Amino acid sequence: MKHRFLALSILALSLSMTSCLDENPKDQIPETDIYDSANSLYVNTVASLYNYIGAHDEGEGLQGTCRGIYDYNTLTTDEAIIPIRGGNWYDGGLWKNMYNHTWTATDTDLYNVWKYLYKVIVLSTKSLETIEQHKSLLTEQQYMEYLAEGRAVRALFYYYAMDMFGRIPILESSTQKIADIQQSNRSDVFRYIVNELQTVAPLLPNEHSNLQGNYYGRVTRPVAWFLLAKLALNAEVYADDNWTDSSRPDGKTIMFDINGTQNNAWQTCIHYCNLIADAGYSLESDYTKNFAVHNENSKENIFTIPLDKMLYTNEFHYLFRSRHYAHGGAYGGASENGTCATLHTMTVNGYNTDTPDTRLYMNFYTGKVEVDGKYVTLDDGTPLEYKPLAVEQNLTASEYIETAGARMKKYEVDRTAYSDGRMPDNDIVLYRYSDVLLMKAEAKVRNGESGDEELNAVRLRVGMPSIAATLGNILDERLRELVWEGWRRQDMIRFGTYYKQYDIHTPSDADKKGYTTVFPIPQKSRDMNTNLKQNPGY
Repeated sequence: MKHRFLALSILALSLSMTSCLDENPKDQIPETDIYDSANSLYVNTVASLYNYIGAHDEGEGLQGTCRGIYDYNTLTTDEAIIPIRGGNWYDGGLWKNMYNHTWTATDTDLYNVWKYLYKVIVLSTKSLETIEQHKSLLTEQQYMEYLAEGRAVRALFYYYAMDMFGRIPILESSTQKIADIQQSNRSDVFRYIVNELQTVAPLLPNEHSNLQGNYYGRVTRPVAWFLLAKLALNAEVYADDNWTDSSRPDGKTIMFDINGTQNNAWQTCIHYCNLIADAGYSLESDYTKNFAVHNENSKENIFTIPLDKMLYTNEFHYLFRSRHYAHGGAYGGASENGTCATLHTMTVNGYNTDTPDTRLYMNFYTGKVEVDGKYVTLDDGTPLEYKPLAVEQNLTASEYIETAGARMKKYEVDRTAYSDGRMPDNDIVLYRYSDVLLMKAEAKVRNGESGDEELNAVRLRVGMPSIAATLGNILDERLRELVWEGWRRQDMIRFGTYYKQYDIHTPSDADKKGYTTVFPIPQKSRDMNTNLKQNPGY
């Protein structure tokens, strides 16, 4: 049975880096009425934090909604784009600025992402403090486990904040005054997150978080290992405090302590990938099963956002946002006719060639569209036909203004979904075992070893022939395998392609100066806390 975690009713949701951290809400329920047992303490501290992994409001949630973390990690890359479609889709230039890397420190949507991340960081810190205050309700084992899980959740949100904004504050307490909050260098935040996860991982349950039951949707030990593998794989980026000088530290010289032994970044990544494999994860024989309606039994998915239209308010906007209006209508819902794949994504997937990748038609709608065995038709009666190669940044003058671009298909359509298709029963996949194999392949290559076995395990699963595990092949394979999953910006930064020419993206002046690999510290936050220094270039 799926569990619904209750929100912290006593905490104002506005607790963030943008408001006073020492506010005293006047409508609080007395703590003695809330924290009267070990279970109530867990529910109202650690468990409540899981309400913020997913979301229904724009700008919030790790995935699922628009204008938030996912968009900034996807629509700024060579993977996907929301073109200007005349009167159909413009939205004030937000999506154009994302694709062109011309965002600014005054952008409201970036500010909302910052608020969301730090809201959860503050709530996590408050939860840990509350556990300390009511320690007498707990056994020693419960005390250690509650603290470990709360710290793991907080570390996860620090990870996303550090990845996006670089130099960020590490909070000392939930009541810390804004005037006392200082930024830390990215490398220090990176080491802090690694230390937190390494410390708490042994205390987390070694359980599959994606499976329904007591650990469903929680940060378990394999989730922490996955994050540690990601941190190690990106160590050259995260350990670099001067990201505009075209120089990075060498991953072979960035050391991590693994059970008293010093391992370089690539060895560390491999170590945590191996632990995940040993925990019983493996590739599904059917790639599409990971994204099916009721995908909770996948043996490949490591961490997901639980979706159940009867239990949760979490939403999934991406299918809705991508489909043409007639396409959504054919499913009995609605759509927005926005997001599509880039020309680069089509090229890498072998579109319009004799040997397309098998995942092309698993992940994208191309050409004429059928629903229930019938072609979807436009208002004039002609079949709806997507034109993958007609993509432009501005389609206003194009005859394919509404039909340009291959559209998102990765998740099975839930015909019983609520809210025009935005509340299906497919859990949103955050972390997956195929990514673990690709991380391991890359780490081995960067460490001077062969990654052929891991790369080709991913390819053979979908019926594609073996290829050599070069870095270029791995980057392309990550696009084919992980498209629509929110990893492309991070991958491009790690491979050094994010600020260069790609697809129909021409490097902005900011790209040429090398500072767009991190986003600006939002100006509103800096106005409220003058201690916050702007990232270079902005």
